Amino acid sequence: MAARPRLEVLDGLRFLAALAVVAYHFTAMDRVWRRRAEEVFPDQFAFHGWLGVYLFFLISGFVICMSSWGRGVGSFLLSRAVRLYPAYWLSVLVIAVVATTWPYLRPPVEWDAALANLTMFHEPLGQPAVAEVYWTLWAELRFYLLFSLVVWRGLTYRRVVGFCLGWLGLVTVTKALVPDGALPHQVLMTDYAPLFTAGVGFYLMYRFGPTLLCWGIVAGSFLLSVPATVYRAGREAHVGEVVPGWPAVLLLGLCFLLMAAVALGWLSWVRGRWLVVLGATTYPLYLLHLDLGGLLITRLRGSVPAPLLVAAVTAGMIVLAWLVHRYVERPVAPLLRRALLSLSGRLSRRTKADRAATPAAEETPVTASAEPR
Repeated sequence: MAARPRLEVLDGLRFLAALAVVAYHFTAMDRVWRRRAEEVFPDQFAFHGWLGVYLFFLISGFVICMSSWGRGVGSFLLSRAVRLYPAYWLSVLVIAVVATTWPYLRPPVEWDAALANLTMFHEPLGQPAVAEVYWTLWAELRFYLLFSLVVWRGLTYRRVVGFCLGWLGLVTVTKALVPDGALPHQVLMTDYAPLFTAGVGFYLMYRFGPTLLCWGIVAGSFLLSVPATVYRAGREAHVGEVVPGWPAVLLLGLCFLLMAAVALGWLSWVRGRWLVVLGATTYPLYLLHLDLGGLLITRLRGSVPAPLLVAAVTAGMIVLAWLVHRYVERPVAPLLRRALLSLSGRLSRRTKADRAATPAAEETPVTASAEPR
């Protein structure tokens, strides 16, 4: 089936998801204001903005499946590295310097931790994250590594369906039989895997049409997502408070409905170059907003009315995110791609040379030692 044109509506949804997370951090996070956020924003309109990350994961499942169709595993992993690392490296360096110079929101960053963070594998290396938001990147990386197994075989409808059903099955068994916190939960991402599989299921609907099997993947993914969503909603409560879980589940359902509307073509009319521009700012905005924008709010609180301060800092972070995209991501990405391709070529040639030399080494006669009897 021929590739379809870019879904600009997904750029818009990514940007809305990022704004939800920004609003949550800037208006509902106590430590940004150095007091209860409810005292500053009594209505707490962005209290459930953390669900923007869940929408990110749904979109990621959709987009990764779409963009990797027809690719080899090397091309797939290369595209992910080129997409993620340029802005991420900048954010690690900038946030490490800022946190060390003005440790308002977090303690100073140790440079061994910063170096480990540059790999994006700091969590398995046992190092703390330089920025709190990096936990989602580790989840994305695990999804890419797991999905690369089916990319390696070659994407087909049947294989992708098998991947989703197999992953959901392992998640179900692990949740039922394995103690919380054990390694299988970390490898399988039992709390977030259903969001990725739902996104993949929605892409299968978009590409091949809505089948009962695709709807089953999406419905099963939603049901498996509910317990983690309710648990996360409960964690948002202060000591002694009880936060109901149903609003979070309702908003999670809205995220699923938005993706269903995309998959079924109901939002195909939402298009425009401006959506692509907004979508391009999403990743740098997500990486930088809390540790830079949150620091500005902490330092300027009390000097500027809170709503105006949040609006101004948010606008500034969006402009900064666009600058990072324009002057870091766009020029660095092709350089990184060429460097990785060159490195891959050298390694491939060295491997071939080693293989070619091995038979000659094996055919070399071995001279017996003249030991006295």
